[in-house]
Amino acid sequence: MTTEVRVPALGESVTEATIATWFKKPGDRVEVDEMLCELETDKVTVEVPSPAAGTLAEIVAAEGETVGPDALLAQISEGGEAAAPKPAKAEEKAEKTEEQTTMSGNSVDVMVPSLGESVTEATVATWFKKPGDRVEADEMLCELETDKVSVEVPAPAAGVLAEILAEEGATVDAKARLAIITEGAAGSAAPKASDAQETVLKNAGPEEMTPRTDVEDAPSAKKAMAEKGVNRDQVQGSGRDGRVMKEDVAKAQAPAPKPAAPRAPSSADDAGREERVKMTRLRQTIARRLKDAQNTAAMLTTYNEADMSGVMGLRNEYKDAFEKKHKVKLGFMSFFVKACCHALKEVPEVNAEIDGTDVVYKNFVHMGVAVGTPTGLVVPVVRDADQKSFAEIEKEIGALGIKGRDGKLSMAEMQGGTFTISNGGVYGSLMSSPILNPPQSGILGMHKIQERPVVVGGQIVIRPMMYLALSYDHRVVDGKGAVTFLVRVKEALEDPRRLLMDL
Repeated sequence: MTTEVRVPALGESVTEATIATWFKKPGDRVEVDEMLCELETDKVTVEVPSPAAGTLAEIVAAEGETVGPDALLAQISEGGEAAAPKPAKAEEKAEKTEEQTTMSGNSVDVMVPSLGESVTEATVATWFKKPGDRVEADEMLCELETDKVSVEVPAPAAGVLAEILAEEGATVDAKARLAIITEGAAGSAAPKASDAQETVLKNAGPEEMTPRTDVEDAPSAKKAMAEKGVNRDQVQGSGRDGRVMKEDVAKAQAPAPKPAAPRAPSSADDAGREERVKMTRLRQTIARRLKDAQNTAAMLTTYNEADMSGVMGLRNEYKDAFEKKHKVKLGFMSFFVKACCHALKEVPEVNAEIDGTDVVYKNFVHMGVAVGTPTGLVVPVVRDADQKSFAEIEKEIGALGIKGRDGKLSMAEMQGGTFTISNGGVYGSLMSSPILNPPQSGILGMHKIQERPVVVGGQIVIRPMMYLALSYDHRVVDGKGAVTFLVRVKEALEDPRRLLMDL
């Protein structure tokens, strides 16, 4: 029986892909979900898993070819035997230690768990166990770090951690094997996986210890380097075995003067007082996305201020009854979420996003709420906030805030936001210009509530005032719309009864 290997779903607006690399050749034995090849689109790199176990009978689309969605890539003969056994398997068997050989039971693979949409790789941050350690089912083995969240990897079975396949610091894809557990085996003092590697390095010649230079770069990357006049040495490859991909070339600059060279201390005396720490993937992503927002959007900020007397009076009057009934405290965030949802109905372009030459208007509000964590800023999303009550919003924001601080947010809880609220006031900020969270077109900045003298009815009075800042994408939101939005938020906060009357 023959099974076809076709181009997987490439996502909206992606009409073609280039075959970057084949990891198998005709005649090779393949297993279900084993990676066959890598496709490269103008947005992402896509790996193609095997749909069945058998032998790779034929490669229809060779490296460098451009293919469309659902195009035929290869043919697999199910149940067929490979032309020759994999040498890697023989080497693995030869390298097994005596302690590993005496282990009994089945071998269970520890795989990378689901990382969520648009996340294709992760870095192994920390191993909590070492080879030879006894593990229980669901016990945490290691922690992975993606560009958005940290993911803990539980043991899929009880037994002994026989081998670690991905060491700390290694970058793994979404379907990679991390380790092997031997079910039912007793713990033993198995040597670390790195011991064998150290022995190989000690006995290796100079040629074996130098980086590989025979890695074939993606065809589209070669073309991009030629067009930009970028030298191969100036590009840091992110693909398998250091292979340069198209997006790597886009990040490189032709005149870049040795970007990898670390900055020297200003003086020899300062060298001992500096500490160099590698940026986490989360921090790298924050830096990249914020810079992308500045480079892409026509960002502008408009300001106003709100007298918080109305909200504070209503909150003080009903906070005890509210907490007694709903089992959650009544905070300020629910008022701001409600006020923004109210204003977004009148000015829908603030809740829209640009997709190519289209403006996508959202007939719902998924409210992003920026939360500061020890590792950086994350933005969990309160879905359908415009349909939720004050109590539902307070409960959800509280739960998401705790998850954010504990690093337990899932990918689903951080995706799909249409508008964002950032509260710099909790840190004491009096005034700031928040930066957009792409591809959103608006973000509201809350600030510190501070008593100030204001004129009310011709009299100078002291009122609790808060500065409000709306940053927006001027490509889709006009100044009139932005100011109208902020005025509606101000009106709703100064007279919360307007929210109940939908005014």
